[in-house]
Amino acid sequence: MNTTRRNFLSRAALGTAALPFLTPPSATAAAKTKPLFQISLAQWTLVKELKAGRIDNLEFAEVASRHQIMALEYVNQFFMDKAENRPYLKQIKQRASDAGVKSLLIMCDREGRIGDPDAAKRKQTVENHRKWISAAKFLGCHSIRVNAGSSGTWDEQRDLAADGLAQLTVHGADAGINVIVENHGGLSSNGKWLASVIRQVNHPRCGTLPDFGNFKIANGDTYDCYLGVKELMPWAKGVSVKDHAWDDQGNAIKVDFVKMIEIVLETGFRGYCGIEFGGYAGLNDSRKALENARRALAVKF
Repeated sequence: MNTTRRNFLSRAALGTAALPFLTPPSATAAAKTKPLFQISLAQWTLVKELKAGRIDNLEFAEVASRHQIMALEYVNQFFMDKAENRPYLKQIKQRASDAGVKSLLIMCDREGRIGDPDAAKRKQTVENHRKWISAAKFLGCHSIRVNAGSSGTWDEQRDLAADGLAQLTVHGADAGINVIVENHGGLSSNGKWLASVIRQVNHPRCGTLPDFGNFKIANGDTYDCYLGVKELMPWAKGVSVKDHAWDDQGNAIKVDFVKMIEIVLETGFRGYCGIEFGGYAGLNDSRKALENARRALAVKF
């Protein structure tokens, strides 16, 4: 091998060896600009305007986009009779597409108790939710949110809720849709209890939607909101953000966003945090409050 060729190969080898230590500029920029979490809008935030008819359900996507929020969490109560109305669902889907926003989930209420002690009623509740699984899939959502209502002792309610959720989760899994539970009154607002339910279902498609504020159990009983969120985060498919919770006297208390979101991020969660406070008039302020908390935690995470 001549000297010229040896020198060329040596220089090439040195250059190749250095390549693994180089980070492409685009990758570096993406790492620096990617937010710790995304911000979505829970439709219940607009409940007053929707119920008063000042905003139509089909305008939800446009309202979110106008406030620089690019992901939606629907509430079935605002199109309760249209779960199987494909032309109407097509309109919702088209509005979201036109506004450039993403559909994440449907919050489902008024379809029965998933942990009803009556087996026939529990089965009917499961059947009632199946149409929302189908609607969620059509809209491009990842989940439906259900409630874990039941009655009886701690253990009885756990077993009943787990049974109903397990049945529904099978249908969700078949459609590629998660079934997630929010702390939403009764024992579901006890973080330890709801965690035990999800643990008993033990299915990757069954998760939680921790809500910062819904830790008011019943009869004045409350649960520590920070502890509750921490207990529910291991199964979280999303997070519902409120600006107040409850103390042990049942009084409203201000939620420390930075502290709460730090709890969320420490679990490794990097999904969507859904605004569910502030109302229509305060929507920009609500978004900015979340953005401020995100910036405050950027150094740590």
